[in-house]
Amino acid sequence: MRFDKILLGIVLLSCPFGSAAIAQDIVYQPVNPSFGGNPFNSNHLLGVANAQNDYRDPRTTSNSSQADIFARQLQSRLLSALSSQIIDAIFGENPQESGTISFGGQTINFFRSLDSVTITIVNDETSEETVIVVPLFVDVAQ
Repeated sequence: MRFDKILLGIVLLSCPFGSAAIAQDIVYQPVNPSFGGNPFNSNHLLGVANAQNDYRDPRTTSNSSQADIFARQLQSRLLSALSSQIIDAIFGENPQESGTISFGGQTINFFRSLDSVTITIVNDETSEETVIVVPLFVDVAQ
């Protein structure tokens, strides 16, 4: 009987009489930056997604021979050198007012006006035309 009174006393003393409950709002913060999460998570999430991705594009061929790789690299270097020569002709130390350059089935025409350079690239086979207008920023002396 004495044990029952002690147990009842412990239960009554452990119950909070009139004390206030303490809580805070539950706030959901998304992880993915696409949905409002921290933008610094994007590299990590992309790395995890790429690690889990086992899809391989069937159109890509990894059976390239050394000759194919060399031909692609050579073509890239030649086109890079050609584009450098075109840039020098248009914007170099002695820029030309206009000109035409033809190579590999394409014709590049350029014309310099007072405020811009207009470059037109024409595919000779399909007659498809691409026009690029590059503004010239003239240095005005005060």
